[in-house]
Amino acid sequence: MNEIPDTDVARVGVYVCHCGGNISDVVDTAAVADAAAKNPMVAIARHYAFMCSDPGQQMIIDDIKETGVNRVVVAACSPFLHDLTFRSALQRAGLNPYLYENVNLREQVSWVHKGDKAAATEKAIRLTNAGIQRVFRQDPLESIRVDAEPQVVVIGGGIAGLRSALSCASNGLKVTVVEVSDSLGGRLTELGKVYPSGDDAADLIRQMTDAVRADDRITVLLSSEVAAIDGYVGNFTVRVQAVGTKPGGLTLQKTVRAGAIIFATGFDHYKPHDGEMGYGNQNVVTLPEFNALLAGAEGKTLTRNGREIRSVAVVHCIGSRQVEGVHEPGPDGKVNEYCSRVCCTSALDAINRALDRFPNLRVYDLYKDIRTYGRGHEDIYERTSKRGALFFRFADDDQPTFKANGNGAVLTVRDVLTWNEEVELQADLVVLATGMVPRNIDSLVEMLKLPRGTDRFLQEVHPKLRPLELANNGVFIAGTCQGPMDITESCSAAEAAAVKAAILLSKPTIELDPFVARVDFAKCTGCNDCLGECEYKGALETFEENGRPLVRVNPALCSGCGACVAVCEPRAISIAGWSLDQFDAMIDAFVADTTEVTAV
Repeated sequence: MNEIPDTDVARVGVYVCHCGGNISDVVDTAAVADAAAKNPMVAIARHYAFMCSDPGQQMIIDDIKETGVNRVVVAACSPFLHDLTFRSALQRAGLNPYLYENVNLREQVSWVHKGDKAAATEKAIRLTNAGIQRVFRQDPLESIRVDAEPQVVVIGGGIAGLRSALSCASNGLKVTVVEVSDSLGGRLTELGKVYPSGDDAADLIRQMTDAVRADDRITVLLSSEVAAIDGYVGNFTVRVQAVGTKPGGLTLQKTVRAGAIIFATGFDHYKPHDGEMGYGNQNVVTLPEFNALLAGAEGKTLTRNGREIRSVAVVHCIGSRQVEGVHEPGPDGKVNEYCSRVCCTSALDAINRALDRFPNLRVYDLYKDIRTYGRGHEDIYERTSKRGALFFRFADDDQPTFKANGNGAVLTVRDVLTWNEEVELQADLVVLATGMVPRNIDSLVEMLKLPRGTDRFLQEVHPKLRPLELANNGVFIAGTCQGPMDITESCSAAEAAAVKAAILLSKPTIELDPFVARVDFAKCTGCNDCLGECEYKGALETFEENGRPLVRVNPALCSGCGACVAVCEPRAISIAGWSLDQFDAMIDAFVADTTEVTAV
């Protein structure tokens, strides 16, 4: 058993939420509150319909001010949703915001134990009592404060990178744009017109690059790449070198100190493997290649390699929505199961532009599903259909087949729109609507241990709660490095990432959560086992004191993952707010007899 602090000092308030029935329809919330009230550590226990509501928060504030509650347990939903809500309530009441514990009764109890309400209530009581034990032993913590450098490094000079740079600059921040190529604009330079507006892509690039170069707060480094990133949120050091420079070379261009980093590294077009839907044949091109052909076309007929093109077959989902066992996997052994989203509209837009120029062109469109999801995109689909393009729909596991035929090709497709009739189509040119794949930024991923999703794009912490934020504090993502997007979506994401960076750097210092490792030097033996376990560069470092080897923590770099705690044999390391004594007390509470709830 653990020693109990004086109950006259620590007074816990417990608040059990009904969550509008999400919890109370399964869990007897009144019973949970009653059980908590029997605990001598608890000063007051209540249950209420919506604890996150203004009246619910005010209940906590009033109890702190009027009854002397100085530690709070809220038994409700996931801490990802309302940790900040309840910490703010404690602050408004004048209490340290970290003297608070969330107990998740929705995701961990009511949503997974609907069939046994008695057992669900029993589990809820145990979890709540464990939360009481933890917060009762909680020391008041203070936020970690780090200086904030009012500058942002944007990696990538495409549409998302330029939009981010301009937005950051408009918020008073200095910006350095690092672009690997010798010009700005990214993939936008490959396009002629953009849908649905029909604006000229070159004009858009010119407007944005002119605005970037006219802003003295923005520095552009072309033909450059990031060689190293050190530091932490508010104080990153980014070293930039000329493209192709060997590590340790002498052509270092610039070292930039930045408070935040925005990744806008873009995407690559999927490249079909040889033979995939005829790729490699002279009469097969990808959609980007077809767009280039249209942009350079002259006269009244569409020609390629001196040959007139009278018919075109467009095949969708090349490199996207692949099916394991049907499609050939990539170099990593995986198929691209995700939808690239923009390919359908891009292909239909290309068909319309071709028919605008060459109205006698015969067009066949072979697809799994048409996903014209954006505003105005469905109109492009409807217009394509009305202009005479013929659509054929195939099943996931029954792909069209390609056969070369002189100066053209024959595509065979089993059309599910006509009762699975097998149809042969003769086409002078086959266009493969290729999808988006993540750009190879392995070196950058390794530098910062950046998280990736199963689709290999960079992965935000949470699409609703922390969109565009990576798990690395101070690092944001914009545009298609996160996943397939069109231009409008990329610009919106870029603006949002820039605003997040501006908010982060709006004050001279940044406040970080205090839940990081800390070392008890009296127990530390300097064995360095923790250093071998830590995956965060610079979070732990060795030093000597009076000839004795010790380890200390850089709180700005520590993630609070606890890996070091697990390997520390003398128990010299703990996580602030999650001490080993707290864990011991919580485990005792889990196994205690709930019919006689007492202080553990």
